[in-house]
Amino acid sequence: MATAIRTLTTRQLGSTGLELTTVGLGAWAIGGGGWAHGWGPQDDADSIAAILRAIDRGVNWIDTAAIYGLGHSEEVVGRALREIPAAERPFVFTKGGMIRDLARPFDEPKRNLRPESIRREVEASLKRLGVERIDLYQLHWPDETGTPIEESWGEMARLVDEGKVRAAGLSNFGVSLLERAEAIRHVDAVQPPFSLIRRASGADVIPWAAAHSTGVIVYSPMQSGILTDTFSARRLAAMADDDWRHRSADFLEPNLSRNLALRDALRPVAYRNGTSVSAVAVAWTLAWPGVTGAIVGARDPAQVDGWVEAATIRFSAEDLGEIVRALGRTRAGSGLPEPAVLSGACAWQGAGMPA
Repeated sequence: MATAIRTLTTRQLGSTGLELTTVGLGAWAIGGGGWAHGWGPQDDADSIAAILRAIDRGVNWIDTAAIYGLGHSEEVVGRALREIPAAERPFVFTKGGMIRDLARPFDEPKRNLRPESIRREVEASLKRLGVERIDLYQLHWPDETGTPIEESWGEMARLVDEGKVRAAGLSNFGVSLLERAEAIRHVDAVQPPFSLIRRASGADVIPWAAAHSTGVIVYSPMQSGILTDTFSARRLAAMADDDWRHRSADFLEPNLSRNLALRDALRPVAYRNGTSVSAVAVAWTLAWPGVTGAIVGARDPAQVDGWVEAATIRFSAEDLGEIVRALGRTRAGSGLPEPAVLSGACAWQGAGMPA
């Protein structure tokens, strides 16, 4: 493994003391296919090479989940960690609460946040990852068993006190549940979906987090591959039959054509900045006030190289204005096109600039 190049911008994750690079490696696709939300076949050697490449480029955290590949993603991450010198190992984040039926892998997982289930999942994740403590453990989705969030979050607080988890977060939770959790124990981090196509979190969850000193790591900033340089309808048609994107509204018409038109509208911004469309899409989320970092997936080292520069992009006012106009022109996605106006000045001012 080559010597890591530690030049990426970092931001503190809320009040945790964890200093994260503004881009982290997402390991959803690394879980492979054969389950309800898989990405088709994936070579484990390519996955490990992607992880090692990300660390080599300076990325200092990985985000995975127990449900990805029905545990396989965590196992692959654990294998990669064993190849990384201790001094260079990244922070490891994972998520739980999605209980699978191994006999019926294509059934939707059950969203179970009962305290005893959370504890079992944490113990299982620790073993698969091969670590003694999980740096950030997040409840993946709100419960559907009738368990109050107060009970679930109370168990998370105990796991932190016991040293099994360093920081605790919530993924895909709305503000009302965040408020209830915050009353029990501070929410260290939130993980909402956020991209140029899915912008809703910019109006509620992200501002809530900023007001509560809670870190924000957003997922799917490239909208699962649409906002990349080479994506096309032909590429979509060639994807594995069990790739979940075949069922996603963002990949179906009329949304697909609008989303690809937005992707094409990002090309001049990418050209001016000497970078890729992928990096521009990721950097836009990082420019949003309150965002700590973005989770970006990769299935091989080349994909890492395609987006890692997002951490260093400095958008001009011209760039940001062009992106806002493209959102209006293409009618892609939904949500605020830019941060709310604060004190007569746009909150974009100064955003996205490495600190």
